[in-house]
Amino acid sequence: MFSLTNHSGARTALRLLISGSLAAAFLMFAGDASTQDKNIKKVPIGQTDASSGKEMFASYCAACHGADGKGNGPAASSFKVPPADLTMLAKNNHGEFPSDHVWAILHFGTKAAAHGSSEMPVWGDVLSGLEPTDTIKQEQRIANLVSYLKTLQAK
Repeated sequence: MFSLTNHSGARTALRLLISGSLAAAFLMFAGDASTQDKNIKKVPIGQTDASSGKEMFASYCAACHGADGKGNGPAASSFKVPPADLTMLAKNNHGEFPSDHVWAILHFGTKAAAHGSSEMPVWGDVLSGLEPTDTIKQEQRIANLVSYLKTLQAK
């Protein structure tokens, strides 16, 4: 169990926990957002149904981005800048959901301020670890996660 008291510690813990292999970890925070000390528990990444973007989102994204995708997950308070509100992607892109951009972020990572250099897990690496020899299923995972994110868009 790790104890996090600042953003730098969160970044270090995330780097340690998410290594892009089957040993990659998922974050779960104990305590509420008002607590100064945050306890972090690493949990091995679990296998999810590659055809279910919703299931993958709940397992891999909701801890930071929230179950509703609005950036309000239990881990969100550990970041200096809150995780992105994923429900606003289309609205912030002139009403067009940026599928290719979202796919690239999931596959290659991001340099978003909330994540410092690239602390958001590069889910392409993590998801590849679930099916290391099945590139079709790896791509299916990312495509289905992108499709699910499209359904969360604010109207």
